[in-house]
Amino acid sequence: MKNRYLPTALSLYLNYVIHGIGVIIISQHREQLALQWGTGVKEVMSVVAMLGIGRLIAILVSGRLSDKFGRKPFVMLGSATYILYFLGLIYSPNTLVAMILTVLAGIANSFLDSGTYPALMESFPEHAGTANVLIKAAVQIGQFILPFIIIAASAMGFWQLAFWIAAVVLFLNIFLVWKLPFPDADAKEAAEKGDAEEAYVSAVTFKSKPKIWLEGVAFVIYGFISQATFYLISQFISTYGQNVAGMSEAASKLLLSSYSTGSLLCVAFTAIVGLKLRSVNLMLVYTFMSLVSIASMWLFPSPLVIQIGAAAVGFFAAGGVMQLGLTVMGEMFPAGKGTITGIFYTFGSIASFVVPIWAASIEASNVRNIMLLDTVFAAIGFVIAIIVYIRYHQTVDTSK
Repeated sequence: MKNRYLPTALSLYLNYVIHGIGVIIISQHREQLALQWGTGVKEVMSVVAMLGIGRLIAILVSGRLSDKFGRKPFVMLGSATYILYFLGLIYSPNTLVAMILTVLAGIANSFLDSGTYPALMESFPEHAGTANVLIKAAVQIGQFILPFIIIAASAMGFWQLAFWIAAVVLFLNIFLVWKLPFPDADAKEAAEKGDAEEAYVSAVTFKSKPKIWLEGVAFVIYGFISQATFYLISQFISTYGQNVAGMSEAASKLLLSSYSTGSLLCVAFTAIVGLKLRSVNLMLVYTFMSLVSIASMWLFPSPLVIQIGAAAVGFFAAGGVMQLGLTVMGEMFPAGKGTITGIFYTFGSIASFVVPIWAASIEASNVRNIMLLDTVFAAIGFVIAIIVYIRYHQTVDTSK
């Protein structure tokens, strides 16, 4: 609580509350936007896919530039770009303009990530895992409050209310971020003054140097695998429950609620436990339990197993293990945190494109094989987690 960067962190989390709103704001206003654009709901939903394209375009480059020019400029740039998205949607005349704006939103997300994740790891080096996982909580908060804003907007007869609130909050927060301290800027200033004590330091000391060709490659693959593992469940669990486990349509739809509940519980659990345990330990346990949960749903596809499995995967795979993986990568490769954030999430974004296409072709022949594919992903993830765990303890001095 005495950390001078705590106000900075709170401001950064506020951006992700608004990001949570931005991710679903189109789908939650699809009827109004369809009317505005003179098109159908299906075409409106196709606009949402542009988020991933924008993110993939910018995340790698913005990560490198964040290391070069600093975290604060990219956080502010991300907020400013998001403002264009929210206000632009209000006045967008057609789906083409909306798609361009949504690509910008994906780019804005990349800018925020490349500035925020490194800033949090540098602000709280001893508790970087908890700091990063709380980003997921902020996103969930935004998605939780949006329906209430929509209800209020409906009562007021002003459906654009959520867009304006998001834009105004980001606008005000830009000025707050501008005034707040960032550790990389403080370190640079301290270095110029020759005051080494004022510079931020890594949370770990090394017994030997980590190897890019081994741990670096392992983390890149883990970025893909961790995204693929929970993304498959989120997209296909309802179909799997209905077609393989014989659940009713209503019951299968509720599986996503179990999945989301598990994810939220994990965020709270990790935020607390992460203060005491190293992120690499949690990463190993969570990845193993993801494998057990997914394999159980593949081997024993009964309604009870699917219900429990959906919540378990939400907890162990979607509740922050990807952020934990990034945190461990940041510990083992402390130089260039913006660059590693870009690399890690680039491969996560690739998974978001490749996996649904792959799974759709499998679904056409045998729905159960989707869970087999996810079991394979989880098994690969666990092998990588073991490699990272072993190499972490070989290279990092864990006695301190």
